[in-house]
Amino acid sequence: MPSTASVRSERSAEIAQQVWRTDQTNPFNWPRAKKWRVTLAAAAVTFLVGLNSTAVTTPGHAIAETFHVDETHFPHSFWPVTVWNTGAAFGSIVGMPLLENFGSRNGYLLSYLVFTIMVIPQAVAPNFATLLVGRAIAGALGGVLQNAMETFIADIWLTDEERNIPVTLYTLVLTAGVTLGPAFGAIVEVLSWRWVFYIQLILYCTFFPVLILVIDETRGLVVLSRRAREDPNLEKASRQENRPSIPHLLFEAITRPTCLLCIEPVVFCFTLWSSFSFGLVFISTQSVAQVYSTNYAFTDAASGLVQITLFVGEICGFLACLPQTRYYQKSAARNTVEAGVPVPEARLHFSIPASLLGLTGGLFWYAWGSFRYVHWMVPTVGLAFVGFGIMVIVTTVGFYITDAYGKYAGSAIAAVAFGESMFAAWLPLAASSMYTALGFQWASSLLGFVALILTLAPIGLALRYAKLEEDKYSTTRF
Repeated sequence: MPSTASVRSERSAEIAQQVWRTDQTNPFNWPRAKKWRVTLAAAAVTFLVGLNSTAVTTPGHAIAETFHVDETHFPHSFWPVTVWNTGAAFGSIVGMPLLENFGSRNGYLLSYLVFTIMVIPQAVAPNFATLLVGRAIAGALGGVLQNAMETFIADIWLTDEERNIPVTLYTLVLTAGVTLGPAFGAIVEVLSWRWVFYIQLILYCTFFPVLILVIDETRGLVVLSRRAREDPNLEKASRQENRPSIPHLLFEAITRPTCLLCIEPVVFCFTLWSSFSFGLVFISTQSVAQVYSTNYAFTDAASGLVQITLFVGEICGFLACLPQTRYYQKSAARNTVEAGVPVPEARLHFSIPASLLGLTGGLFWYAWGSFRYVHWMVPTVGLAFVGFGIMVIVTTVGFYITDAYGKYAGSAIAAVAFGESMFAAWLPLAASSMYTALGFQWASSLLGFVALILTLAPIGLALRYAKLEEDKYSTTRF
């Protein structure tokens, strides 16, 4: 039988937790306008950081000429993008656990400041090695800044319905930034390739004061510990929150996503599906330049502007994804396996046709429209379908993994994010030689066949759930 003291202690802790749940400084209780200010500021940063990732692709040949980099046998001009995305993959693994456990605001602002500073060596680089080092460090910090938006959303928007638009917006700005990077580079390159970085530096410096004013601490743990110093009623609630050590955090941040990626077929397959889709944005920076310069005599700048078509498709995908959460919530009424609980597989129903018609269909359209005698708008329309498919797939995977893996969702999402960055880093290095060896039509067709095969992952999950429902119905009936 528990002692009177322990009962009182538990009761005090419950009261403290109740006080915290209704406290106005709790990020979940912020005014809606404040939540949207933070969300939109983080969205702007995610978009701007994405520009730094791919804007360098359009003036790639000019950079290679400046530093006397030989591209006869290998696309060395893509290395600045490869090291950026590789840095983003590993930077997120190290940086995100620290932001999530020791406070988001200071770490976020510091990451942004150092990221901005690292644009300087990219702009004034005296040699190719300096450019690559600056890009790698900027990528590591950029990965933290991009992924931090997901943390902000989870910290301030409480329910699935509230998070629907912010999470979908996050996917849009994440893909839009890297998609429009080549177009940004095409517009600014007329001044010289160094101005591609100077203009970015001006944008980042201008936006920094806005972040200082708008971004508040979103981590409830950190806010609670500060409030506990002012309000004795919250002290017990603060004591219940124990922070793990930094070595323990880093160990879990590396091992748990790795384990899920290796032993969970769903995480593995969906990581491949989402990573391949996201990687197509970066492959397009190589293939579009090659196809349009060869077939239609487009300059590097004009080829960069073609990337805007992908963005148009992504906008359409964003609008198509908005009703998804409502459909997911309604699936609870149809759930015969676990009554009253929304079905994670309901997230997949729209992504399957989007993958088949948008991604796969768009790739085949782009492939077999890439002939000299066919107007350049024909393959360009195919790119819009590809952008639509990319947006829907990346959004769906993020939602589904979060719904299906509960308290381990953060680790599963980290595995997916790592895969996306690595595919974006290394897959496009083979694009130039693949398009040369196979020809424009069969190279894009190969990508289309891969997209078709990867679509089997959501189809298999949807069929598995249908089988569970059928078995449940048979059991209850007899």
